Amino acid sequence: MSDQNETPGAPRRPVAGFAPSRRGLLGAGVAGLGLVAAGAADAQSRATTLAGMGDASASNPGPQNGALGTLFPDSTMPPASDHGSVKQFWSSMSLAHRRVQQGGWARQVNVVDFPIAKDLAGVNMRLEAGGIRELHWHAADEWAIMLTGAARITALDYDGDPFVKDVKAGDLWYFPQGLPHSIQGLGPTGCEFLLVFDEGTFSEDDTTLISDWLIHTPRAVVAKNFGVDAAALKPFDDIPPNGRYIFPAPVPPALAQDAAAMTRHHPMSKIDFAFGLTEMAPTKQDANGSIRVVDSRNFPISRNIAAAYVVVKPGAMRSLHWHQNADEWQFWISGRGRMTLFANHSDARTLDFNPSDVGYAPATLPHYIENTGTEDLVYLEMFKAPVYQDVSLNEWIAALPPELVKQHLGLSDETLAAIPKDNLGIVPPGQG
Repeated sequence: MSDQNETPGAPRRPVAGFAPSRRGLLGAGVAGLGLVAAGAADAQSRATTLAGMGDASASNPGPQNGALGTLFPDSTMPPASDHGSVKQFWSSMSLAHRRVQQGGWARQVNVVDFPIAKDLAGVNMRLEAGGIRELHWHAADEWAIMLTGAARITALDYDGDPFVKDVKAGDLWYFPQGLPHSIQGLGPTGCEFLLVFDEGTFSEDDTTLISDWLIHTPRAVVAKNFGVDAAALKPFDDIPPNGRYIFPAPVPPALAQDAAAMTRHHPMSKIDFAFGLTEMAPTKQDANGSIRVVDSRNFPISRNIAAAYVVVKPGAMRSLHWHQNADEWQFWISGRGRMTLFANHSDARTLDFNPSDVGYAPATLPHYIENTGTEDLVYLEMFKAPVYQDVSLNEWIAALPPELVKQHLGLSDETLAAIPKDNLGIVPPGQG
């Protein structure tokens, strides 16, 4: 896959997977989940192949969950290459409990429900127009991507200077550990976003909320801190006993008005906590898809989380590879695909993925992502690392003495010549 540089002044094409409304992205996700006919046909094809071979060993005449069977054909009828026992590397936001409150909702996948994911945890959140994820902070770094709609984010930097920005679908933000911040949905539809934290044990229930903290501090102490009479804090009586967390509010005023109010006493922060993913040229792109890499090299504040936004065209495949510096936590945005994780000791398992699913590939374990659907497959690769790194099988083989490769794999000169010589990232549909 060759690098692509945008022509200055040329119109930008929208990044796959992002839409201006909730219906746009999540509607595509529902459509991906609804490919039951394709899944059923695939499962039937596998069963027919077995029957044609005269092999009844894999028949399953007993009780079955048909819905799961169509979504996960590679579990119903695994490839012959699958072997042994591999830790579960699939989960889904769709199975996670949704904490619904007036103003929005949140759901999460962390190590409690997904034991293999020790390095990273994820939260999927929705805020209605005006809805606020209240002023808070936490003991983990937060990386985020806006999936639909728009929001206003605020933060306080290390020097006590404020930050405010409006972020739209396709934009990222990053709040380091301990820095206070907030998120508020903008009109007309509010927003939905994914948060990724650099601790597998992270829980949304453990964040420090400003309202929860202050109502559980002696009121006279808070009054002394604010330099006001305790009677001025009577509105605290209306705060829920566990704090507000998510709550409804009017849509905020124009960004310039908030920015002016925030900089009355301190200048605006020189740190940009946001990043325009849709405004960057793909790191790699060709007819088979694209990869956008965002890490501390082009988004400096993102010092502990690296990411790749990947689009794979139908039939194409994220090539056989592994990551040498960190575990890979995946979030599947749209489309349909499968991954085989090779876990050494002859252990390998193939699993199918759909929108809102979460995948995991431990550091150094080889894998691929194949688009098995009829639309673009869009997903995120996330790493607890300052920079993105991967090793391409094709590039490695091309860099070795041909005779050494032939002694290992028995491949012919013709086959070796056909193998791509570079790390393409995504490879085209092949013979199979």
